[in-house]
Amino acid sequence: QVQLVESGGGLVQAGGSLRLSCAASGRTFSSNAMGWFRQAPGKEREFVAGISATGFYTYYSDSVKGRFTISRDNPKNTMYLQMNSLKPEDTAVYYCAASRVDYVYYVERLYAYWGQGTQVTVSS
Repeated sequence: QVQLVESGGGLVQAGGSLRLSCAASGRTFSSNAMGWFRQAPGKEREFVAGISATGFYTYYSDSVKGRFTISRDNPKNTMYLQMNSLKPEDTAVYYCAASRVDYVYYVERLYAYWGQGTQVTVSS
């Protein structure tokens, strides 16, 4: 059974940092693009960051560019999201996702595998 499990969420003050992890099991995703999405209360789920299969290409939403860094460790079958200079508007449930191909999509419906999400709360 394929699983993506996020961890690392929590409560942090504005300006602080968190590092999210997404551990995959059941199959390897070393040939697949992966991404992070988030959903704030009352809002639609939105793209945050994406990374190609080798990690060479990375993509970010304008709202997190320069503050967040996506990376992956294929031997460990794990993806990360380093979040710095956090703001209250970053508060959301963060989800990791894996594509069926090595293409970073900005649209959530094009991702085949999803984690259960981890809560990130940034206090002001």
